[in-house]
Amino acid sequence: MPSMITRGRGRRTISEINMVPFIDVMLVLLIIFMVTAPLIAPSVIDLPSAGKASRPPDVKMEVIIGKDESLDLKVADKTARLPLDAIVAAIIQAQAGQPPGSSAVIISADKNVRYENVVKVMSSLQQAGVQRVGLSVQLAK
Repeated sequence: MPSMITRGRGRRTISEINMVPFIDVMLVLLIIFMVTAPLIAPSVIDLPSAGKASRPPDVKMEVIIGKDESLDLKVADKTARLPLDAIVAAIIQAQAGQPPGSSAVIISADKNVRYENVVKVMSSLQQAGVQRVGLSVQLAK
């Protein structure tokens, strides 16, 4: 209830907001958050682990994605520039006589190539049934 002040002419109400209870509540909330913040465990991502293969692949094929997003297929020191569907067909044909998992396909892409193009190549290879697909990276210096 607002206070009343009497002065010579009549009564006027003081329309000021009392900030003390607001500050008290805010300080109590601050202390509660400061106490409970260390108790909350940060979310931890459980990443899968990858180990070495039991044996190296017999046949290594490499799909190279250039800066201009052109696709090259490198098999046994022979490189050929092919469209994506021809690369997938060539890889399937090369794996035809091999036991499953004995050949690997490595995707090497320029770092300026859009991620979408790399994923498109990986998706096409996996849809065609290629079991071992990997990405080639350069170790940080």
